[in-house]
Amino acid sequence: MQKNVWPIILGVLTVVLVLFSLAITIPPSEKVPLGLDLRGGMSFTVEVDQDAVREKLLARAQEEGTVLTDQELDRILPVEMQDALKRSIEVLRNRVDGLGIAEPIIYPERGNRIVIQLPDIDSSREIEGGDERRAERARLAREKRERAIRTIRDVSFLEFRLVHPDNDELIAKMMEAGKAPEGYKVVNVTYKGRPQYFWERDYDVLPEGRMDAAQQAKVASFNAPPTYEVLLERVEVGNRKLFRPYLVQKKAELDGTRLRKAGVGYSGGLGSPVVKLEFDREGARIFQRLTTAYAPNGTRNPNPVGRQLAIVLDRVVYSAPVIKEPIAGGQAEISGQFTSEEAYFLANVLKAGALPVPVKIVAMRDVSATLGADAIRSGLRAAVMGLVLVALFMLIYYRLAGIVADLSLLLMMLILPVGMLLVAGFMGVFVEEARAGGRVALPVLTLPGIAGIVLTLGMAVDANVLIFERMREEFRNGKGPLLAVAAGFDRALSAILDSNITTILTALVLFIFGSGPIRGYGVTLSAGLLVSMFCAVLVGRLVLEFLAARFKESRFWTMASWFPETQIDFIRLGRYAIFFSLTVIVVSLAAFGWTARRDQSRVLGIEFTGGSSVVFSFDSTGRVPESEIRKALENAGLAQPFVQYQREVGEGGQEMLLVKGPPGAKDEIVRVLAERFPSAALTVESADDVGPQIGRELKVQAAWAVLLSLLIMIVYISWRYEFGFAMGAVLALFHDALFTLGLVYWMGIPVNLTVVAAILTIVGYSVNDTIVIFDRIREDIRVVRGKSFVELCNLSINQTLSRTILTSLTTLLTVLCLAIFGGGEIRSFALTMLVGVIVGTYSTITIATPIVLAWYRYRTPDFSRKTG
Repeated sequence: MQKNVWPIILGVLTVVLVLFSLAITIPPSEKVPLGLDLRGGMSFTVEVDQDAVREKLLARAQEEGTVLTDQELDRILPVEMQDALKRSIEVLRNRVDGLGIAEPIIYPERGNRIVIQLPDIDSSREIEGGDERRAERARLAREKRERAIRTIRDVSFLEFRLVHPDNDELIAKMMEAGKAPEGYKVVNVTYKGRPQYFWERDYDVLPEGRMDAAQQAKVASFNAPPTYEVLLERVEVGNRKLFRPYLVQKKAELDGTRLRKAGVGYSGGLGSPVVKLEFDREGARIFQRLTTAYAPNGTRNPNPVGRQLAIVLDRVVYSAPVIKEPIAGGQAEISGQFTSEEAYFLANVLKAGALPVPVKIVAMRDVSATLGADAIRSGLRAAVMGLVLVALFMLIYYRLAGIVADLSLLLMMLILPVGMLLVAGFMGVFVEEARAGGRVALPVLTLPGIAGIVLTLGMAVDANVLIFERMREEFRNGKGPLLAVAAGFDRALSAILDSNITTILTALVLFIFGSGPIRGYGVTLSAGLLVSMFCAVLVGRLVLEFLAARFKESRFWTMASWFPETQIDFIRLGRYAIFFSLTVIVVSLAAFGWTARRDQSRVLGIEFTGGSSVVFSFDSTGRVPESEIRKALENAGLAQPFVQYQREVGEGGQEMLLVKGPPGAKDEIVRVLAERFPSAALTVESADDVGPQIGRELKVQAAWAVLLSLLIMIVYISWRYEFGFAMGAVLALFHDALFTLGLVYWMGIPVNLTVVAAILTIVGYSVNDTIVIFDRIREDIRVVRGKSFVELCNLSINQTLSRTILTSLTTLLTVLCLAIFGGGEIRSFALTMLVGVIVGTYSTITIATPIVLAWYRYRTPDFSRKTG
């Protein structure tokens, strides 16, 4: 009974997943979020407030009892501005990551400015049409844009300030007398079941929804006793936005610099959303001392009622609870009239940290896709051609079984969006800000994300090849179709699970501790692997067993055999291979380092080095395609230029062309484009030097993510195999990354984010390949008698050689199509992948296993206590 029910359950589940996947992706132009490289987005230019930095310096000097002369101030100010600029970039990057926006572009620009480009935010989508669906899209676009503006603009400086002990009495007297600052009026409304006084603005809300500094100062000083100021809490009663004034101390008792964590909870379990705060050790000590002193009958509060403590963010009161008892543990919460989305937004900006000084948005522009429409079209065509070639190859080589493999690939592509949605939600458990405002959504798809999909397609084919080659062995042993199918899946399962789980754990660590492109890669890679296992192992097995029960004759199950059984001594070849690889790696890295020392721009992309930026205005009738501009600059010797069209937000906004190249290339960019495209009437609007997109903190974060992922890989492989096998796999990965990096250098491809994405993809591909051989070695140690460890390793590599070559061949088909027919950065990605797949295959056969042998000094390890 159970055996008959399982196919029905699996069939229903598959249909549901396909329908759900179609529902969340159709139409793709509306529902699939694409990154800056594929669709474009919005660009914000923000300026760090130099006057605020100056005021901070003067205030600091006053607190220290010193006097800053104008000369000293002029000397210190540029250094402080650079520090404020760097810290602002890191805070803004953390905040944007918390918006759920993958792979933003953030870099400093001359004149104390920062450029922030966010994907999938486009003001043109806000144009409302006649139908409800378009109006809804316009509303969502506005909300997304406004949330981005708030994230960028708000300082988010958190303070805990004591409220005046006679606050209620003083405020009541002021309200009863009808006193209100300029622009406000006193209103009496019922709030929370009783009449209360509030202030209401009698003028339109100011731009960006906040008061300017002058207005804020007027309110703060209105009827305030010495050492206190008036701050407001925003309250909504019905449809009216009202303000409750508080008299709070000017001096903060505790601020957000001591904040360790911020998250979202619910009062009373499932009540209103609240923002939960947790301080570091020193902050917890200060908070406990503060609440002890001002609790009822505390050391600094003789009254039987506790003192109110205002929680202030950017000089706005969010709540002012009464201290009822001493609070240990350093935990607090901010309550208010929050929606769930607002609570997540507030938690995100608090966790990202306060901006060191205010910034203002000085320009907003819509930006085109950085890859250009032509590159995207050619890339999609190449990917489709590659997939068609893979499907044809599987059909020709495995025949009836190949049909099942092609159906599995098609099914995988159909339900991959559901996998991405589920994985994004699951990973959000570990990284709270990844929930994108409290809502699980499809991750933004970019070129690194597509890299993860390419890898999973290769691994999906790998699972099928592994199963079919195992089935071939069972057919050779004389088994019928039903037994061969069952044995093929059972024998291949451990290798499939171990290789995929190893890669998924790596991707999870990269997601948790990484950011930007590393996170996008982690989501798509993990989702693809899970979906591929579902399609190949569960659905594929069900279909093959169905076919085996109906096509019982062996003639239906013939498969091509292009690779005869081999008896190559790979271990002996491995000694020469290791020497060869070390020579190539040492020479290549030495040349890379020497070149980088002389001129970093020759080996690193502008994301890492910074560069030159030129903005052109042009004749709208002579708009030149990005591909032609990029080609002209590359022919002039400017490697991998950044080309992007921008349009100022607003009706009739001017369109401009942004071109970025290596440092010191401004004049060359202008000269080349003027000579090559005279009819475009290009006019230079600005020419600046721009800083690197990848700052030091992001590099350190990425390095830690990679190191931790390798550690997790070592732990898992050691548990499933032995520590020596883990060392073989990890050292082979280092080999693949460094060898590929060296060859990329000799090919003249600068290392940018695209190349990094390709190398990450190669690492995932290589470990999958290596685990398959290790699985066969473990099996042969258990079942083959009378052979030395060297002989067993050689036997295992030869047994899996056809599978290794076939998997590499199917992956190379896709990558070759991208390299030949793709353009721009897609070609750079494909060429790096092409090199990496070959290197990964080479290391799997000749590097990883000899390292394992050397670790065990050629003695056979004991697998008797291992599972699998």
